[in-house]
Amino acid sequence: MMVYFKANQYILNSILMKNIFLMLTIIFAIGCKDSPKVKQEVLENTDSTSLSEIDTKINDSLLLEKGKMYAQTTQKVLGKNLMLNIQKNGPLGAVAFCNEKAYPLTDSMAIVHHAKIKRVSDKPRNQNNKASKKELEYIEFFKSKINNNESYEPILTNENGVTNFYSPIVTNTMCLNCHGVPETNIDPKVTQLLIDKYPYDEAIGYKENEVRGIWSIRFKDEQNK
Repeated sequence: MMVYFKANQYILNSILMKNIFLMLTIIFAIGCKDSPKVKQEVLENTDSTSLSEIDTKINDSLLLEKGKMYAQTTQKVLGKNLMLNIQKNGPLGAVAFCNEKAYPLTDSMAIVHHAKIKRVSDKPRNQNNKASKKELEYIEFFKSKINNNESYEPILTNENGVTNFYSPIVTNTMCLNCHGVPETNIDPKVTQLLIDKYPYDEAIGYKENEVRGIWSIRFKDEQNK
């Protein structure tokens, strides 16, 4: 009787072990079969559109930095030469410099950077610096941001492989010697010289920290690769 009981127990244990092994085999097989599907779903979700968007953002960031660099280096050259003339001849020297040297210096920097560099305004002193319709929209955008103490970034557009960069030109205390309020900020002698050299001058009446115009810079994308 004991032998029969042990035999039955052995058979039951064998069947139980086989069932457990079979279940583990099925679970393992299912797991191995499903793994490639999960991986495939991840690969499908990481599509070419997402990669394209990342590439675009990186490229835009590089172009934005290029535009900033073009504006800053040109401003540095103009500012350095302007200060030298102010130190020698005061605000009258500044008017003479802007009238005679600002354009050639800006053009020379444009050649260095292989770009078209302009300073344009809604209230130009020189009518050649009058903003276009689109540039006027950007000037109003920057005015709104600065007047409301809101953060902003330069504007970047791209069309047919050409990048357009727009950044505000903001007045400081020194600017008011030639662009402020006559008699309050601008010496009468400077006012008279401005009238003589710029009969259609609109670039007066500014206060500190106001948008006087924008940098409008245009360059080809291949220059930045």
